[in-house]
Amino acid sequence: MEWSAGAVARMLGVSPTTLRTWDRRYGLGPSTRVEGKHRRYSEDDVARLKRMVELTSTGVSPASAAATVTPTGDLDFEAAAARLDAAEMRRVAVDLIARHGVVHTWDVVLAPFLVELGEQVATTAAGVEVEHCASTSIGDAMRASLTAGPPAVLLACAPDEQHSLPLDVLAAALAEHQCTARNLGARVPGDALVSAVDVLRPRVVFVWAHDRVYATQVPLKALDGVSVLVGGAGWAQVELPEGVERVDTLTAAVETILNRI
Repeated sequence: MEWSAGAVARMLGVSPTTLRTWDRRYGLGPSTRVEGKHRRYSEDDVARLKRMVELTSTGVSPASAAATVTPTGDLDFEAAAARLDAAEMRRVAVDLIARHGVVHTWDVVLAPFLVELGEQVATTAAGVEVEHCASTSIGDAMRASLTAGPPAVLLACAPDEQHSLPLDVLAAALAEHQCTARNLGARVPGDALVSAVDVLRPRVVFVWAHDRVYATQVPLKALDGVSVLVGGAGWAQVELPEGVERVDTLTAAVETILNRI
């Protein structure tokens, strides 16, 4: 049998938030993936979670309980990050992607970790080294699954935009659908983007910007004859030319691109 997260939470007497936390921190999430549907918990998944509940109810810490119930080789990204263990972080990310796919791994495990870490850095000024090391390792893991061939999609950061990790994630998510993307990376000048479009002739161009100042530097009107999407908080207050669409989530970006190629 297979169960939804809500059903498992009721079965075990824990909150859905607890299940999401155990998934994010210890990889104890649902292992069954069905295209176009929410993931489902298998009998083995539920058995491990039941043991987690038993152990934590006796005073065992969740981290120690997870180490007991997970098979050898299951990994803790946060622990590896705290050790600045780049190779281990990359291995954890690759393993999670193989099990759960790029979108789920990013949305449930990696992005929340980076957001929480970023808030810590902003508040205490501590953890910058962890943030940089983790971002590099995640990018390496995402690039490990890329496909070769002529690109149907061109990805680029706005001029002066240095945060290119979301593009690595998007490229990896598209690769799972056999869609090849070419990522120009950070700080792409406007004329370089136009030139790349002329050379590669992609079906779709996606431009990332987390700041409005960067977004307004992108020559969107010069990108003729190609479908253009934009993403990132920087586009929220920017008036877009006709035909240019903003997407707000990784899932929306993947689905919109696949519908346009």
